[in-house]
Amino acid sequence: MFDINTLRRDWLANPRADILAGIVVSLALIPEAIGFSIIAGVDPRVGLYASVAIAIVIAFTGGRRGMISAATAAVAVLVVPLVRDHGVDYLFAATILMGLVQIIAGLLRLDLLMQFVSRSVITGFVNALAILIFMAQLPQLVGLGWQTYAMVAAGLAIIYGFPRLTRAVPSPLVAILILSAVSITFGLPVNAVGDMGALPEGLPSLVLPDVPLTLETLRIILPYSLTMAAVGLLESLLTAQIVDDMTETDSNKRRECGGQGIANMAAALVGGMGGCAMIGQSVINISSGGRGRLSTFVAGAFLLFLLAVLGPFVGRVPMPALVAVMIMVSIGTFSWNSIPNLRRHPWPSSAVMLTTVVVVVATHDLAQGVLAGVLLSGIFFAGKVQRMFAVERTMSDDGTTATYRVSGQIFFASVDRFTRAFQAEETAAAVTIDMTGAHFWDISAVAALDKVVARLRRAGCEVSMIGYNRASADIVDKFALHDKTGFEIGAVPH
Repeated sequence: MFDINTLRRDWLANPRADILAGIVVSLALIPEAIGFSIIAGVDPRVGLYASVAIAIVIAFTGGRRGMISAATAAVAVLVVPLVRDHGVDYLFAATILMGLVQIIAGLLRLDLLMQFVSRSVITGFVNALAILIFMAQLPQLVGLGWQTYAMVAAGLAIIYGFPRLTRAVPSPLVAILILSAVSITFGLPVNAVGDMGALPEGLPSLVLPDVPLTLETLRIILPYSLTMAAVGLLESLLTAQIVDDMTETDSNKRRECGGQGIANMAAALVGGMGGCAMIGQSVINISSGGRGRLSTFVAGAFLLFLLAVLGPFVGRVPMPALVAVMIMVSIGTFSWNSIPNLRRHPWPSSAVMLTTVVVVVATHDLAQGVLAGVLLSGIFFAGKVQRMFAVERTMSDDGTTATYRVSGQIFFASVDRFTRAFQAEETAAAVTIDMTGAHFWDISAVAALDKVVARLRRAGCEVSMIGYNRASADIVDKFALHDKTGFEIGAVPH
C-alpha cells in the first residue's frame, strides 16, 4: 500500500528534474530498442513496444526508483535461435514464462545470491559495460563523413559545457535538441534514427501468443525462459547495486525481481520482447537529475508519445547526437579509480576485476563474465581461508600426553593440511585434540577428523577431543564415524 510519504519520496520529490530526465532517456531508448530488435531478428516495433511497456510497468512494480528498464541486448541475443526456428509468437510465450520465473525467484528470495558477488566483480561488470557501450557506437563512427565527427564533438562539448551555464535543463537533452535543429535545418548528410529501421505508428494492442498449449511448447520455450530470466535478473540486480552506490540510497531487490517479472509479462502481452535494467540509460537518468519513479514512468510514456504522435520527427533525430550521449554514458560509467587501484589493491581482487572485464568484452555476455568473476572470487577466498589455519603440538611434562591445539577454519579446502599436521605418535600414550579455536564447517572436515582419530588409535594412542563450539559439535556428532562418547563441548584441557 502507498502512503503519502512514500508517494512524495518516490514520485513527487523532484518532478521537474524527473520529467526532463525521463525525456532524455526516452530519446536514447529508441536506437537501442531498434538495434536490439534487429539482433533478435524481429520487427523494430517488438523492441520499441517492449521498452514502452517495461519502463511504464517497472516504474510501479520495481524495487529501485530512478533505474531504467527496457529491451536489452543481453536478452535479445538469447532468443535468436527461438525466433529463427519457431517464430515471434514463441518469443512472446517464452517472455511470459520468463516473467513468471522471475516472480517465483522474488518469492524464493533468490536476490540474496547477490551477497556472493564481490566488489571486484561489480567493478569489472561496470567497466565491461562501459567498454561495450562505447564499442556499440563504433558502427556510427567508422567510414562516415566529417560532419558526423563534428556533430559528435559538438554534442560532447554541449554535454560537458552547458552545465557550467545552468543545470536547470539536462545537458544531454540540450545537445539532442540543438544538433537535431542544425541537422534538419541544413540537411546535413548524417545518419538519422529512422535509418536504423521503420518506426511503428499508433498504439500497441493486446497480443496473445498464437502457440499450442502443449507440453511440446513448454519443452521448446522453457530453456529460453529460464536463461532469459536468469540473465535479466543478474543484470537488473547488479545495475540496482550500481545505482544504489551512485545515489547513496538503498533498493528493495526482492521487489525488483518480482517487478521485472510483471514488467516482462506486460511487454509480451503488447507484442514486445523481454528486457531488464539498463545501466547506460540508468546512468543517463541519474546524470540528468532523475531520482524518482516518475523519471522511469516518463521515459516509457514519452517514448510511447514519440512513437504514436511524433514518429516522423523522431526519425530525423541525428544519430551523432545520440552517439555523443552514449559516449558520455560510457565515460561516466567506467570506474576510472580502478586503474590506479590495480597496483594498490591485493592482486586477487585485481585479477577478479580484470577477468570479469575480459570475459564480458570477449563474449558480449554479461552472465558469463559475472559467473567467471564469482567463481574466481570463490577460489581465491577458499585459498585465503584455508591458509588461516594452524595446529600447535605440545607434550606433557612426563612425556605421556600430546596435546594438539587446532585453530582456524576446517573445511574442504583445509582438510589436507589438517590431516598432515598430526604426527604418528611413538612416545605419547594419550592424545588430546583441543578444538577451542577451531570451527568445523562441512562433512569433509568431519571425515578428516575421523581419519586422524582412526590413525592415532591404530597406533595405540588413547584419543580425546575437547573444546568444540556448539555448531562444530553438532556436525561432528551427526556425521562422525568414530566413538563420540568422549566429546566435551567448550571444555579446556587440564
